[in-house]
Order: sequence, then C-alpha cells, then structure tokens
Amino acid sequence: MSGDALAAVTGFLLGSIPFSYLLARVFGGLDIRAVGSGNVGATNVARFAGWRLGVIALLLDAAKGAAAAFAGRSFTDPEHATTAGAIAGGAAILGHVFTPWLGFRGGKGVATGAGAFSVLAPMALGIALASFAAAVALSRMISLGSVSAAVMLPIAALGLRLPVPVVVLAFGAGILILFTHRTNIGRMLQKAEPRIGSRA
Repeated sequence: MSGDALAAVTGFLLGSIPFSYLLARVFGGLDIRAVGSGNVGATNVARFAGWRLGVIALLLDAAKGAAAAFAGRSFTDPEHATTAGAIAGGAAILGHVFTPWLGFRGGKGVATGAGAFSVLAPMALGIALASFAAAVALSRMISLGSVSAAVMLPIAALGLRLPVPVVVLAFGAGILILFTHRTNIGRMLQKAEPRIGSRA
C-alpha cells in the first residue's frame, strides 16, 4: 500500500470513530441521533447531555483530526509529508461526517477539521478560529461561527500562501462544512436558529 493510500485509510478510520455518539450513549444514556438536530457532534451533545460531555466530545473529535494529519505526515518522506498529511486530514473529516459505524450519518466536520489544521496550518486555523469567536460573540449562534470559520479558512490559507495541498483541503473542508450546515443556514435565514442559552 502506498503512503498516500495508507494515509487516506488511516485518516478515514480515525475520523470515523463516533466519539459524540459513544459519550452520549454511555454517560448520558441517550441516542444523540434522536434528539435536537440529530447531529452526531459536540454541540448537540452539549445541549442534551451536558456541557462537560460536550467539551470532551469536542476535544476528542479535534484530537482524531490532529492524529490523522500527524500520522499521514509520518507515513512518507519529508518532501511528500504535507500532501500525505492533507490527504489523511481530509479523510478524517470525511470519516467523521460519513461514519460507516452509524450508517454514514455523522457530525458536521468542524472540530475534526480544526484538529487536522492545527497540525497542517496552525496560523490559518487561528485566523478561522478568531472569525468563529467573533461570530459567536455577536450572534450567540455556534452554527454561524462554524460557517464563518469555514469561509475564512480557505481565504486565510490563500493569503498565507500555504502549500497547494493544504489550500485545496481548506477549500474542500470549507465547502463540506457549509454543506453540512445547510439546514442551519436555512434556519438562520428564517431567524429560527437556536442561540447559546436557549432552552434545549
């Protein structure tokens, strides 16, 4: 198996681990797919199983993205490490969004993507996170912060003149995250999106 193929398989398998589902099921006693948005992600866990489990889910989802990117970079020679890391990071995001263990129904890719870019492009991630924080502070909507970060990430990657594989991944991840947030965007346009502090 080539280094790129190994990176892709490893990244997808790591990304597919449904930490949010497992934490909510084991420690919260609920199927996170059956409550709220039905999303297998940290925000839904925090809303319905408590903020502590939500934070743990967030950190684990980010950790698997970081682990995938780091592993991908280690599977090949240094000259090809950036490409392999981007392949593994992208595969981890896809594994999270389309996890085979839950019928290809997973999370929205934000935390796992953040973890991957913490290894691949920390400066671009920092800019995207600043955009996330500003949007959430102004709107009290996590989803708007995620959408803002998804738009800002590829812009930052381009502006910083990062390697082509990282820029391509930034655009791909941004588009995928916008797609996974399509229902949130619809609710925002209708002024019906839940805000931080609203009742679950």
